[in-house]
Formats: sequence, C-alpha cells, structure tokens
Amino acid sequence: MEFSLTEEQRMLVESARAFAEQELYPYEDEVERTDQVRPELAQQIQHKAIEKGFYAANMPEELGGGGLDSVSLSLFERELGRANFALQYLVARPSNILQACVGDQREQYLLPCIRGEKTDCLAMTEPDAGSDLRSMKCTAKRNGSDFVIDGTKHFISHADIADFVILFAATGEEESSRGPRKKISSFLIDKGTPGFAVRPGYRSVSHRGYHNCILEFSNCRIPQSQLLGEEHQGFAVANDWLGATRLQVAAMCLGRAYRALKIATDWAASRKQFGQFIGRFQGVGFKLAEMTMRLEAAELLTLKAAWKTDQETATDTDYAMAKLYSTEMLAFVSDEAIQIHGGMGLMADLPLERIWRDARVERIWEGTSEIQRHIIARDMLRPYWR
Repeated sequence: MEFSLTEEQRMLVESARAFAEQELYPYEDEVERTDQVRPELAQQIQHKAIEKGFYAANMPEELGGGGLDSVSLSLFERELGRANFALQYLVARPSNILQACVGDQREQYLLPCIRGEKTDCLAMTEPDAGSDLRSMKCTAKRNGSDFVIDGTKHFISHADIADFVILFAATGEEESSRGPRKKISSFLIDKGTPGFAVRPGYRSVSHRGYHNCILEFSNCRIPQSQLLGEEHQGFAVANDWLGATRLQVAAMCLGRAYRALKIATDWAASRKQFGQFIGRFQGVGFKLAEMTMRLEAAELLTLKAAWKTDQETATDTDYAMAKLYSTEMLAFVSDEAIQIHGGMGLMADLPLERIWRDARVERIWEGTSEIQRHIIARDMLRPYWR
C-alpha cells in the first residue's frame, strides 16, 4: 500500500480545508445559537461548493459528479468534517443508493441531486425497529399496479429540507431458520405525495441545525415506477452502498478529532500554571500523546478501508472497524481536549464543547458500536460454523 498522497490529493485536501475554514467556520456560532441554517446561507454554501467543484463529489464523473476515488473522497470528507455538521452537509453528497435508479428515475431523482436541484433523505429506522431492520412495521402492499404504504419512520436525518425520501418498507414475508422474516423493498417518494407527512423530530444534543424528523405514511399510494431496485430486494440495494456511508462517518470523525487535537495542543503549549507551560506536565503531555496515537490509528483504518474499496476488496469488517474505531476515538479525543482545558473547555467560546456533544451520535447512527462489533466477530467466526 502506498501511503503518500498524490499531488491531486494534496491539492484537494488544501482546497477542502480552506473551504471549511473560510466558508463554514464563520457561521458555526450562528447555527449553534439558533439551531437553524438560514435558507439564504444554505443556498450561498451550495453555490460556492458547486463553483469549487465540490458538490456531489461522491458521484461518478460520467453522471456529472466529482468522480473521486474512495481514498480521495475520504480525505475530502475528513477536511469538511472539521466544521459544524449542518453546514458541511450542504456541500452535498447525494446518497450513493441513488445509483440504483433506472430509466426515468435517473432524470427525476438521481441527476437533479447531482446538479444540486434536489435533496434526498434515507428512511429506514422506526420507533420499534432500530438496528433490527427485519422487524420494521412500515409496509408497502401491492394494490393493482400501485403500492400502498402505511407506517412510521423516525430519526430521519434532514427530512425537513429533503425533496424526496428513499424509503425502506416491508413488502412481504418469508420463512427462515429463525422463523418468519420480512422481505424489504426500497421506494422513491416525493414530499407532497398524499398520505405522506413529515413531522418535527426529537430535540438532539448533537449536530445543531441538522434535524431529525418523523415520517408518517397513511394510505400513501405510489406507482410501481417508484420502486427502487427489484421488489423484495431492498437489502441488496442498501448493502451495495451502505459501506460507503460508514466510511463517510469514519472520515468526518477524523476531521473533528484533528481540530480538537490542534486546539488542545495550542492550549497546552501556551497556557501556564505553576510557572510553566502545562504541556510540560506529564499529565497533559501523555494525554496529547495518547490522543495523537489513537487518531493516527483511526486514520490508517479509515484510509485502508477506502483503499480496499478502490481495489474492490473491501469487506463489511473493513467498514465496521473504520467506523467503530474512528467514532470511539473521537469521543476520547474530544473528552481529553476538554480535560486539558479544564472548565474553559466546556464554554461555548471554544468549539470543543460542540465537538464533544456532536461526537456522541457517531457511535449510534449508521450502525451502533455494538452492531459494528457484531459484524467483526461474525466474520471472524463464520468459517468455523459453516
């Protein structure tokens, strides 16, 4: 494996970091204070991202996207990850699942998202079905040439600003060695469709300005043409692309950890107590050393998973290890950065308390830490139990 970056990758890192610092950092305090991103600010960031060629960087070049390889995309996500999530999300990366669109779906959903004309959101989680997706109760039943959808989804990120939802719903049932299990299909559903309502979600301590919502479906009728992929093959659609979202989470955690570490290092090198800089005390210096070591290890796991993605050899375990270690590393680094600052670390004058709060959700969404450990252990033990 080659560890050095290409000249193009170095330029990408520098450009993305400058974009975060110049176009996103100045508005962080406003978003934290108001829990909102003003529409005109969102439009401003989106337009500048398009001008820079950053928009839809995860999509193939032949479709009008940035066409970045997985390593370059992870480096890009790392740099944007330094900023408030609600702001950096506006430098949009449409869901990779949309690449499953065919025929007219491409013109109606995929390409408008790449051009910045539409925004998607992904709806899987339900009040009684979090990690256990097979137990979902939201159903899509055939009625002639249509599907009729009933049920509720919650914790649906940015559904308040999305134009349509990529919905996963139960479309049947089959027998398995563990008893009956749901067959899942995926659908494209526009906001404003009769029987589909978006409600405000729960108030979260993480990612102010970036909201979760509740989706309610009641006798919501959609044509078969809005089925994404094959009927009953929703997991196949998801599994082709969900590894990329776990890699994205891992990369963004690296960016936030780097920012927290830099703030803590600057403080340790300039703050004096008992007549000397606090970084000279082992109690502080050892913390910085441990933070740096864990951050470097997380980055190696993340870039390895990205590199293997480009080689088409990445496994679920590669993504699970990157996501698991990076999210838990960020929790440690942000907490230690606050400890080094003492009481000042918890004040809103610094971004540390935000980074610390925001870090908590990373170990939950896109698969909890427990799910990631399950994936790793399952793959280790599977050869013994065949």
